[in-house]
Amino acid sequence: MSQNVQDPGLDFVPVTPSDAVDLADGDCRALYIETGGTLIVIPSGQKAAGTNRTIAGIADGTLLPLQCSRVIATGTTATGIHAIY
Repeated sequence: MSQNVQDPGLDFVPVTPSDAVDLADGDCRALYIETGGTLIVIPSGQKAAGTNRTIAGIADGTLLPLQCSRVIATGTTATGIHAIY
């Protein structure tokens, strides 16, 4: 089943941030953050370059409509991160 980015997710999985390993199920369509803080990711559009992006001040219970390939461990303080597919 093919989905557009605007469609709701079909599944979600917990994320273990890693400095070296991409998300196990591939690029996600969004991230849900249970406990806010700082999040450092490699967006899908920056995957080839491996460029990190930082989002600070994320509130508890935030849904980020951000496609990304990796959540970086170093510097990420947000917890309870789930990738939505």
